[in-house]
Amino acid sequence: MTTADDQARVRAEQARQVALFRYRLIQDVIDVRLSSRQRGPLVQAIADREHDGPFGQKVSVSRQTIDRWCRWWRAEGFAGLVPRPAQVHARTPVEVLDMAAGLKRENLARTATQVARILRAASGWSPSERTLQRHFERLDLHAPAPSQAAQVEVFGRFEAGRPNELWVGDVLHATVVAGRKTYLFAFVDDHSRAVMGHRFGYSEDTVRLAAALRPALSS
Repeated sequence: MTTADDQARVRAEQARQVALFRYRLIQDVIDVRLSSRQRGPLVQAIADREHDGPFGQKVSVSRQTIDRWCRWWRAEGFAGLVPRPAQVHARTPVEVLDMAAGLKRENLARTATQVARILRAASGWSPSERTLQRHFERLDLHAPAPSQAAQVEVFGRFEAGRPNELWVGDVLHATVVAGRKTYLFAFVDDHSRAVMGHRFGYSEDTVRLAAALRPALSS
C-alpha cells in the first residue's frame, strides 16, 4: 500500500529529474564568460531542436522558457530549477458555501440542483452542482434514508408566483462564427418561461450581458 510519505518521495524525485533536465539544457548558456552575442545562438540552437525529456518523452522548449530558466538559475541556483508544487486556491467565496450548507442543513432532502437554484434566485449566481455536492460530502450533509424521507418536507421545484417577479439570466457557449467562438446571452421569465431578451456576442463578459438585458427591460 502506497503511503503519503511514499507519494511525497516520488513527487520529490520527479521534481529533481525535471530540474536536472532543465540544467542540462542551459548549462552551456549560463556560462558567465559568454557575451550576449555568443549566448544568443546557443539559446536559439536549443529552442530549434527536440530533446529527450526527463521521463523519456520528446520535448521542445521555447527561447522564452530557456531565458526564464536562466533567470531562475542566477537567482537561486539549482533550487530555482526545481518545480514548485501547484498552489490551488478556492475560487468559490466562503460566504456562498456557508449559505449553501445552511440551505442543505435546513432541509437535508434538498439536492445540489435545488440549492443552486435558490442561490441563483437570491444572489444571481451559484457554484456548479458538482462543487456543491463535494462541499456537502465534506460536511457529511447527506440526504435522509428512504425510511426517513417520507417524514421530511421536500423543497420541490421552485417557480416564481407571477410573471416578471423573477428573471433568470445565463450564457450559453454557442457555435463558431467566422473562426471565432460565440456566446448566447438570454434572460428568461421564471414564471412564464418567456425569453425576455437575448443577444449573441464574441466575449463572455458583463458588457454583452448588459446588451442583452437592456432590450429585455425595454420590452
